[in-house]
Amino acid sequence: MNSTFVTEFLILGLTQKPELQGVLFIVFFCIYNIAFFGNMLIIIAIIYNTTLHTPMYILLLALAVVDIICTTSIIPKMLEVMLTSGNTISFGGCMTQLYFFTWSLGAEMVLFTTMAYDRYVAICFPLHYSAVMNRHTCVVLLSIVMVIAVTNSCVHTGLILRLSFCGPNTIDHFFCEIPPLLSLSCTPVRVNEVMVYVADITLAVGDFTLTCISYGFIIAAILRIRTAEGKKKAFSTCSSHLIVVSLYYSPVIYTYIRPASSYSFERDKIVTALYTLVTPTLNPIVYSFRNKEMQTGIRKVFAFLKQQ
Repeated sequence: MNSTFVTEFLILGLTQKPELQGVLFIVFFCIYNIAFFGNMLIIIAIIYNTTLHTPMYILLLALAVVDIICTTSIIPKMLEVMLTSGNTISFGGCMTQLYFFTWSLGAEMVLFTTMAYDRYVAICFPLHYSAVMNRHTCVVLLSIVMVIAVTNSCVHTGLILRLSFCGPNTIDHFFCEIPPLLSLSCTPVRVNEVMVYVADITLAVGDFTLTCISYGFIIAAILRIRTAEGKKKAFSTCSSHLIVVSLYYSPVIYTYIRPASSYSFERDKIVTALYTLVTPTLNPIVYSFRNKEMQTGIRKVFAFLKQQ
C-alpha cells in the first residue's frame, strides 16, 4: 500500500477561534494551578502529620497523586497549544500521554469505590473499623488499584499501538484520547471498541454501582442517627461526595460506551473536560478541605513553613 505512516499528530485544542484562546488559556491555567497546588497541599499535609496516617487519609493521598498525574499529563500541552503554534505532538509523546491518562482514569474510578467502602465500614461498623481497615488492608486495596490501573492502561495503549495511522493526523480534541485516535486509524478498530466497551462496563458502570451501594448503606445508617445536627452533617458530606462521583462517572460512561463512528468531538470536548479537569480540581475541596482534621493538618504545614 502506498501510505505514509504518521510520526506526529496535530492537536486542534478546545477551539479554533483566536479571540477565545487567550481567555481559555487564563481559565485553564488557573484550573491547573488550583488542582496541582490543592492536591499537592493534601499530599504534604498527610505526609507531614502522623495523626493523618490512617487508611482514610492514605486513600485521599493516593487520590491526590492520581489527580496530579491526570491533570499534568493533559493541561501543560493543552496550554502550549493555546499560547503558541506548538500544536503538534510526536507519536511517542501521544502514546505516553494516552498511557498516563488511561492509568489515572482507571485508578481514580477504583479509588472512588475503595474510599466509599472505607466510609461504609467507618459509619456502619465503627467498632470494627480498626480491625477491618488496618494497614495491611490499606496496602492490599492500593495494590488492587494499581494493578487494575496499570492493566487497563497497558491494554488500551497496546491496542492503539497495533493500529496503523496513515493520515490524516489531525486530532480534533485537546489531548490524545482513545475515541479521536480510533477515528484516525486506517485499520479496523473493532477490537479496540470492544475492549473500551468492556472496560467501561466493568470499571465505570461497575465501580459506580458499587460506590452507590456503599453510600446507600451509609445513608441508611445516617437515618438511624438520633440528632438532627448529626444527620445534617453526615448527609452534607455524603451528598457532596456523590455529586463529585456522579460528575466523574457520568461523562466517562457517556464518552466510552459508544462506537467511534458516533463521536461528536465538538460536544465531547466539553464532556471530557468534566472528568479530566473539573473533578481533579473539586476533589481537594470536597474530600479534604472541608474536613476538620485535614484543616488542622494544613494549618500545621503553614505554621511550619512560617518558622523556616
